[in-house]
Amino acid sequence: MSEAVGETVIIKKYANRRLYNTKSSSYITLDHLAKMTREGVDFKVLDAKTGADITHSILTQIIMEEESAGGEQMLPVNFLRQLIGMYGNSMQSLVPHYLEASMENFRSNQTKLREAFEASLGANPLAKLAQQNLAMFKAAASAFVPGLADDKGAGKDADKGGDREEEIAALRAQMAAMQEKLDKLGK
Repeated sequence: MSEAVGETVIIKKYANRRLYNTKSSSYITLDHLAKMTREGVDFKVLDAKTGADITHSILTQIIMEEESAGGEQMLPVNFLRQLIGMYGNSMQSLVPHYLEASMENFRSNQTKLREAFEASLGANPLAKLAQQNLAMFKAAASAFVPGLADDKGAGKDADKGGDREEEIAALRAQMAAMQEKLDKLGK
């Protein structure tokens, strides 16, 4: 089920607790709605009889099912107690905005952390070593299976008269350099 991101999908909830996706003309489950949420699909759940918007209660129901599904719970008990304590508090009206901003900040930081991690792999000597190992493996494999060196056809270049002795010497030099690096890392 892949709904278009950007347009609001209308879901109707009937008295018999069935959910009907008006876009796909099919009955769906709360699991489908959870998946749509994870995929960023905007939807609105309406009570089929009254037309009232019940999206909030359906999303809360999905959270309750996720929390009780037996996996790792995301909402700690202390947080839930504090949240319940905020109902009726003079600060209650500020809590939704604070939670929304906090979640947006969390997602932004999560994206930045992922980007920093990926960038650090490029500067990581072990990642470079792994890339060299892969290049060396491809080069060695191309000696036995022409055309396997890389996607650009380095094996084909070798077939066009490239000097195999030079390739083997270069591989030996790379292997010696890698062995030296491994020896240093092992100390």
